[in-house]
Amino acid sequence: CLSPLISLSPEGWPNTTKLTQTQTPNTKRRRAVEAYEPCVKENCSCHQSVWKQDLAPFRGGISKETMSDVVSRKLGTHYQIIKNKLYREQDCMFPARCSGVEHFILGIIHRLPDMEMVINVRDYPQVPKWMKPIIPVFSFSKTSEYNDIMYPAWTFWEGGPAVWPIYPTGLGRWDLMREDLRRSAEKWPWKKKISKGYFRGSRTSPERDPLILLSRENPELVDAEYTKNQAWKSEKDTLGKPPAKEIPLVDHCKYK
Repeated sequence: CLSPLISLSPEGWPNTTKLTQTQTPNTKRRRAVEAYEPCVKENCSCHQSVWKQDLAPFRGGISKETMSDVVSRKLGTHYQIIKNKLYREQDCMFPARCSGVEHFILGIIHRLPDMEMVINVRDYPQVPKWMKPIIPVFSFSKTSEYNDIMYPAWTFWEGGPAVWPIYPTGLGRWDLMREDLRRSAEKWPWKKKISKGYFRGSRTSPERDPLILLSRENPELVDAEYTKNQAWKSEKDTLGKPPAKEIPLVDHCKYK
């Protein structure tokens, strides 16, 4: 955690604090990069501590009654693997996301025994720590306040965040998108980038509102606008103004 670079005086004027060379953010960043050791990828060892911790509550096994209870709660999508074939309940909140999940399962299905599971494709976890008994639900994100079992996000191949009309079925293969971003970044070295903050995205949370309002009051500092999402009904959903045009990720590279 870095020490604050600026503190406010009672009169509201910033009082700058002089930092030593070892305290500057750039120095700390450089040292962190120099000390970084890439994770060994063999046998999924990068994620071993995560899945060991998440599966620990189920060392004694999972009963049929527990599984039936989980399925009935509708906390995710019910999957079964029977004789190396994948089956799924008809309902899925985000079909593109389920497609991404299935892409990865089908790639290894010949190695999997018969099983069933509930996979959550929502943006938020489903099993808070106060819930007793602990139930098995797979989720791609969580905080320390949840007991969901983490699984790799599908977004790096298929079924990522849909952005109409430029990415109607998601971002697709991230390995290809990463190359597009690299080529775009090469066209915009730091000295050529536009010196302002930049944001395009939907109003998934009012926590983003201050940034949008700052942009409207000080456009020379920040270029931030709301775009539509699937829930958009009126300009109320874009903070009182028409939704902005969606921008491809590669076009973000021109901004600092």
